[in-house]
Amino acid sequence: MKSYEGPGVVVGFDADVCQHAAMCVRGLPRVFDTGARPWIQPANATVAEVVSQVEMCSSGALSVQVTDGSDGQP
Repeated sequence: MKSYEGPGVVVGFDADVCQHAAMCVRGLPRVFDTGARPWIQPANATVAEVVSQVEMCSSGALSVQVTDGSDGQP
């Protein structure tokens, strides 16, 4: 499991679980960009946007922890 930290949020990624459906890449490409390094850049969206997109991960490879004290909702 790798972690990617941004302002108010940490996104976890488990490559062993990922099914490469690319829902994250299509849904929020400014955060999930396989051509960038690191490929997950949570600072490129709001906490709520990141939380919402991670919740759509069909494989469960992505996880999210809100660290700014909010509930991650708009």
